[in-house]
Formats: sequence, structure tokens, C-alpha cells
Amino acid sequence: MTDDKDVLRDVWFGRIPTCFTLYQDEMTEREAEPYYLLLPRVSYLTLVTDKVKKHFQKVMRQEDISEIWFEYEGTPLKWHYPIGLLFDLLASSSALPWSITVHFKSFPEKDLLHCPSKDAIEAHFMSCMKEADALKHKSQVINEMQKKDHKQLWMGLQNGNYSGV
Repeated sequence: MTDDKDVLRDVWFGRIPTCFTLYQDEMTEREAEPYYLLLPRVSYLTLVTDKVKKHFQKVMRQEDISEIWFEYEGTPLKWHYPIGLLFDLLASSSALPWSITVHFKSFPEKDLLHCPSKDAIEAHFMSCMKEADALKHKSQVINEMQKKDHKQLWMGLQNGNYSGV
């Protein structure tokens, strides 16, 4: 029988090959090359936003860049859902790499929440952890952790560091 730690490690290191492409109506001076990443299933799209934005800013005018958002086959991707969940719900039967379209204009106000900061992502993540702990362990695990442990958990997720978690 496999040890729980082995299963947890395998889940942690699960990755989804992804191809980010700029929405064709947002291209400006020259065509943007696709951007490929291996996305951690247990992370959030907003944690890779800076990398994706930096790649596509090279072909866009600064005045055309506003809040970045992502979509898959016409469906806006919610930043507050883990990447693995989004993939499983929307694209698990499609061929890899997962093709995500990047937008900088026309934010879908009716479909997506704005993501004001990395602090909002962290607060959401910790809220989810507390909720899961309450359901599974009656809040014993999170309540026994100190604030520095909460920060270490978040930093481990943000940096993809399993030993930090």
C-alpha cells in the first residue's frame, strides 16, 4: 500500500501542460508567439499572471493593457478556482496542451470577480484551507498552526515548494 506522503507528493507535483495565446483581436504590432507553461494543479492562474503578462506585453501597446483575464473555449476562467479544478471541469477530455486564451480588454464583469491583489489570492486560499479543515478535521489542524505556519503554507504554494508545505 502506498504511503500517504507519496500520494500527497504526487498530487502536489501534478502539472498541466498549457499553451497561452493572445486573443486575436488584441494583437497589435506583430503576432504574439504562444507561451507555454507547466501549471501546477494545486495553484491558481493568478499566480502565473505576471509571467504571462510579461510575455505578451512585448507585442502590445501600453494603452491597450488593462486587467488580464483568461478563457477556455469561450468560458472565462475564474481566478479563485484551483487550476486542476478548472482543467477537470472544462478541458479534461481535450488534447494537451491545454489552450488558454489571454485577454487584456473587455473584462467580463458578469462572469468574473476582479482580483485586486496577491493578498486577495492568499486570503481566499487560507479561507478555503480553513473550510476544508473544518469539514475534515473539525478545524483542529488550522487552529493548531501559528501565523508563521500559515504564511509558510502560502509561500510553499506560491513558490511550488513541497517541502515548504
